[in-house]
Amino acid sequence: MAIMPRLLHSQSSFYKPHRLATSMSGRSLSTGQERVDKSSKIEEAETVKVTPPLTDKLLVLGGNGFVGSHICKEALNCGLTVSSLSRSGRSTIPDSWANDVVWHQGDLLSPDSLRDALNGVTSVISCVGGFGSNSHMYRINGIANMNAIGAAAEQGVKRFVYISAADFGLVNYLLKGYYEGKRATETELMNKFPYKGVVLRPGFIQGTRLVGSIKIPLSVIGAPLEMVLQYLKPLTRIPLIGPLFISPVNVTAVAKVAVNAATDPAFPPGVVDVDGILQYSRQKAA
Repeated sequence: MAIMPRLLHSQSSFYKPHRLATSMSGRSLSTGQERVDKSSKIEEAETVKVTPPLTDKLLVLGGNGFVGSHICKEALNCGLTVSSLSRSGRSTIPDSWANDVVWHQGDLLSPDSLRDALNGVTSVISCVGGFGSNSHMYRINGIANMNAIGAAAEQGVKRFVYISAADFGLVNYLLKGYYEGKRATETELMNKFPYKGVVLRPGFIQGTRLVGSIKIPLSVIGAPLEMVLQYLKPLTRIPLIGPLFISPVNVTAVAKVAVNAATDPAFPPGVVDVDGILQYSRQKAA
């Protein structure tokens, strides 16, 4: 029984130096020498330069077009550094936000013209597309975009988002070059950016479109159609003509989802259809 008190006494004496050291270290802050040392450490800490986090730099291909301009505006609103490359270069958009975009002139069919525009870029969104003969449509929707994807991959771009198009059944055969070019680009994107590539497939994109100085309110037709067709989804399963009932989507929704896909590392790679675009845009709005 005498052993237990000794052990207790031994343990208490063991911890006393620790408590004493703690209390002494607490009091030692008030001594002159320690005060000098502390103040010098504070001054040293105050002079250390902290590098601020780098802002994502986004390049929008075709940024002066209908969809591209809305993407540029959305990206600026999100605090991103935004640049654009197109054949016409500087946009004629009269809105003040256009002054905050760095405008590059270039041609995706000449990949060398992309080098300067890709300098320091972390993400790319391509809105490049067009109509015409089948060969022309394949070059613009396919080859031009595939050139951009290859150049971006070589430059070390982190994420690439491509604005493609939904399948419209019979329309695909009428615009063969258009859709073959789109799908070839999608395949190339998934090959070059398997984990950080996103394809958006909207249908009819509605909103206010600027043609010269004239604003064309596509939403006058598109908005009611979008509302009605969302309740007629079963019709899209009808063979051949079903895709014609795919719901339109507002250009602001496409822009929000595109910017989110280009900047959010958690955004899953792959193809996002019309329903997915609408769902992601509502999440973003919330």
